[in-house]
Amino acid sequence: MRDKTQANSAAPGDGLIRAGAVVFFLGAVATLVTVAPLFLGAEPFPTYMFGLSMFMGVGFLVAGAGVLRSIAAGRRQARGASR
Repeated sequence: MRDKTQANSAAPGDGLIRAGAVVFFLGAVATLVTVAPLFLGAEPFPTYMFGLSMFMGVGFLVAGAGVLRSIAAGRRQARGASR
């Protein structure tokens, strides 16, 4: 019997995981840009730029929420299949 889920179908939480990865990447770039002048001896960026570095943590949390949502959907599907 063939599985009902196609290989290219999007599971619940996949969008959150992708969005979290993008936000995390933007935060990582912001962190590198913010810290670089400190090593290069240049004028440091304004304080709000350090706030942009927090996107790394936000992206991590969003991706984690996507993983938890995907796990919950898998458990619901497994519970429905066992009945």
